Amino acid sequence: MFFPEGQVRVHLCGQPVDMRKSYDGLYALTRNTLHRDPLSGHLFVFINRRATQMKVLYWDRTGFCLWAKRLEQGRFLSGWQNVTPREMDWTGLKLMLEGIEPGRLRKRYKGPINAQ
Repeated sequence: MFFPEGQVRVHLCGQPVDMRKSYDGLYALTRNTLHRDPLSGHLFVFINRRATQMKVLYWDRTGFCLWAKRLEQGRFLSGWQNVTPREMDWTGLKLMLEGIEPGRLRKRYKGPINAQ
């Protein structure tokens, strides 16, 4: 992920997405739900209902790229009730990937407990 920090736009889908969708399905969601151009080079973020999986779709001038991340513990979002389709910055996406939600005081998971 080598993007200039200030030039990348990240669009978060404000509703849960079926993670069985791939390039074409996420392309259609980008056009019809987010009302954005998938060929713009921006990042489009989709999260499943349980908020344990995330897919990011973007166009890199030669084809679509799809990143996927599945959490073993914790969630990307604390709940869907306050999530709306929105544009966020690159730093916001990095924080979300690391499990930090702005406005919340705790991380999505606790570290392993050391047995002594």
